[in-house]
Amino acid sequence: MGDLLLLVLACAAGTYLWRALGVAVAGRLDPNGEVFTWMACVALAMVAGLVSRMLIEPVGVLATTSLGVRLAATACGLVVYFVVTRRNLLAGVLAGCVALVLLQTLR
Repeated sequence: MGDLLLLVLACAAGTYLWRALGVAVAGRLDPNGEVFTWMACVALAMVAGLVSRMLIEPVGVLATTSLGVRLAATACGLVVYFVVTRRNLLAGVLAGCVALVLLQTLR
């Protein structure tokens, strides 16, 4: 039990250390500056990479669907996001999910 408590305390210390560092640095960063722009680009690149991986090399239940179904559902979600709703993320994600379920069911 002592080792488990030590592990939990070490994890908590690591977590709160980064939170405290974030609070200390947050006041000095410009939200429109280069650092935030770079962080936004990195975050978008990570999301794009994860979505690409889910499309090309899915795992679990998603692996039972064909690549064509996954690409068609993604295209449907993108059309709803960019064209129909003009950047409503929730509508785009829901449209893609519904399209995936419908295409897989009708297949």
